[in-house]
Amino acid sequence: MFLIDDILMAPLKGVIFIAEKINDVIQKETSDEGSIKERLMALQLKFEMDEIDEEEYDKREDELLKLLGNIREEKQNK
Repeated sequence: MFLIDDILMAPLKGVIFIAEKINDVIQKETSDEGSIKERLMALQLKFEMDEIDEEEYDKREDELLKLLGNIREEKQNK
């Protein structure tokens, strides 16, 4: 009986495993100062190369700076 349950639940367990891995990657990506700084530099380069306008640059920069501030605040609270 347990073998049948394991077989039937395998696809669900696989989906849960993948979702957890994706969540881990997202958490790492959004909590790493170096990653945020790289994204800021890439954003600045796009702006300087006229790939994005000033409004889009300001919007994305504000989001990244807020994220960076939150990361630093969390580190100080630990």
